[in-house]
Amino acid sequence: MVNLSSLLGNVAKAALGISGAAALANASLYTVDGGKRAVLFDRFRGVLDETVGEGTHFLIPVLQKPFIFDIRTKPHTFSSVSGTKDLQMVNLTLRVLSRPEVSRLPYIFQHLGLEYDEKVLPSIGNEVLKSVVAQFNADQLLTERPQVSALVRESLIKRAKDFNIELDDVAITHLSYGGEFSRAVEQKQVAQQEAERSKFVVMKADQERRAAIIRAEGESEAAQLISDATTKAGMGLIELRRIEASREIAGTLARSPNVSYLPGGKNMLFGLNPAR
Repeated sequence: MVNLSSLLGNVAKAALGISGAAALANASLYTVDGGKRAVLFDRFRGVLDETVGEGTHFLIPVLQKPFIFDIRTKPHTFSSVSGTKDLQMVNLTLRVLSRPEVSRLPYIFQHLGLEYDEKVLPSIGNEVLKSVVAQFNADQLLTERPQVSALVRESLIKRAKDFNIELDDVAITHLSYGGEFSRAVEQKQVAQQEAERSKFVVMKADQERRAAIIRAEGESEAAQLISDATTKAGMGLIELRRIEASREIAGTLARSPNVSYLPGGKNMLFGLNPAR
């Protein structure tokens, strides 16, 4: 009986020792997943200078603690209301793709922490947008948009480098103007349309005036020719014109169904109410 109790006691001690060893071994290991890096904090030496890569690694329990960073590219979007060179307010939305500089992760952890991007990118993004937009007039933001985007990209990449953040892409995704500027643009377009319409009216009147002058000159020349012909031929030309006009009138009346002639008479009857 005593031997059995002693055996059970030894088994319990062994199980306790094994579980303690397993817990110690588990606490001494940590895993860094793909696309991530770790920074170790040591209670005696502080943040270690080396960045730990992917895989399973050892640490000293209680004395050391790992902090995991995601080094994959992440999108960030933020908006800014900025003033242009001609004092117009513009709403812009900027999208950036960012990731930390891996070799500088210990420094980033010491000075900014794990949420470094949320602390840095909105502030420097607004700063760069306001400084760039202030160099252009409101209409230039549309007509020279590639130049504006390039200047924003260059300035923001350079500014992010100061915080050990790398930007893979920077793009202006939205641009809109304030209500006053939009109304001013609309009024300008209406004024331009009215100016074009007035220009067309003036051109039309000028063309009509020129056509009237040409007609008058033609009629004057025709009258002069008739006068010259009358002077040379006497009344014979006028009689000829009268005969031609009478012949044309007679032909027109002959073709009309509402005119009837009386045989042997000089009068003619008009059918005012022809049979239907």
